[in-house]
Amino acid sequence: MKPEDPGSLVQQQLDAYNAKNVETWLSTYSHDAEHFNLHGERLAQGHHELRTRIQARFSEPNLHARLLSRTVVGNVVVDSEEITRNFPEGLGTIEMLCIYEVVSGRIAKASFALGRKCVSGVPNDAA
Repeated sequence: MKPEDPGSLVQQQLDAYNAKNVETWLSTYSHDAEHFNLHGERLAQGHHELRTRIQARFSEPNLHARLLSRTVVGNVVVDSEEITRNFPEGLGTIEMLCIYEVVSGRIAKASFALGRKCVSGVPNDAA
């Protein structure tokens, strides 16, 4: 991975997510990286909070992100994904838009927008 290649860095992050490899996943983020709901609240800041959030997610046995599309503009990477999750109401999927800002070869900020949720084949409102 080259520091000037944000798309490759985000792909490394996605691969680590699907492998549930916490350390490799964290290595793609700057130490003070932030996660946000798109245009909203901050979900986590720094490796400690990111680790706590991702370890909870990685405990889901069926967790998997399927990349639908990727757009790279300068240091910003936008992924459209379908995430398989173990929701409290059952196994399902949710659409997610992930926007990553890469600075100095690491993800500095990531914002997420949730779309349509489908549990056990039944579409639900956005989560």
